[in-house]
Amino acid sequence: MDKSRKIRESLIYVILFAGSVTMLVPFIWMILTAFKSTSESTQMNPFIIFPSVWRKDAFLSVLSKMNFLRLYWNTLVLIIGRVVCAVLTATMAGYAFGRLHFKGRNFAFSLVLFQMMVPTQIFIIPQYLMVSRLGALNTWFGLLFPGLVTAFGTFLLRQAYMGLPASLEEAARLDGCNIGQTFLHVMAPLTKSSMVALGIFTALFAFKDLMWPLVVNTEQNTMPLSAALAKLQGQFVANYPELMAASLLACIPMVVIYLLFQKQFIDGIATSGGKL
Repeated sequence: MDKSRKIRESLIYVILFAGSVTMLVPFIWMILTAFKSTSESTQMNPFIIFPSVWRKDAFLSVLSKMNFLRLYWNTLVLIIGRVVCAVLTATMAGYAFGRLHFKGRNFAFSLVLFQMMVPTQIFIIPQYLMVSRLGALNTWFGLLFPGLVTAFGTFLLRQAYMGLPASLEEAARLDGCNIGQTFLHVMAPLTKSSMVALGIFTALFAFKDLMWPLVVNTEQNTMPLSAALAKLQGQFVANYPELMAASLLACIPMVVIYLLFQKQFIDGIATSGGKL
């Protein structure tokens, strides 16, 4: 290996390491602030990073104020509901757009791409009016409503289906399979990695969704973690150790999900680009 190549690779590793540290700094700062006192968390001395005394007061306070078991359950129900709806609808729509030929397909898919290009906040008022007229405010259906279909998932699964060889469908037709059987028994199982990747993305989007739960829900019984954390923020003063402690406790589900499905997540991103 020549010297210039070693220097180039070393520079790449340094940049990647610096980027990793930069992304970890907010998370580390959250952990350190959760163990500080209120006065320590608001002082302006940049050289005092670690707490003078590692306190558990913030964790005990938020655990007494917030029913985390209920919040975890509400968030889990929201995540599972949106993941199931997104994977089902995106799998069928992605197969239709990627493998079937029908009149108006390109125009319909352009509408899907248009929905991906515009900010999601544009749809909040129409979605709220629809949920309100259905009488579904403060219900699980109201929370799940924006995740019943997903433009991003449709695009992701379409790319996965387009990467499969046409010989699979030809072989299925020769064996006597119709469109439904070909989709269900031949094509869909081959996109399992992309489905898992979509499920993880959808779970992440549902977990961090803040605006919609605050708009459509005001009851504690169906409040997810994101909305509960927002209500912990005071109007004129904020207890930063309590906010960071609650945020740290709220991160546990997503960390567990990533640790369990990191291999499928990486495989899904790799295969959705067109190679299997």
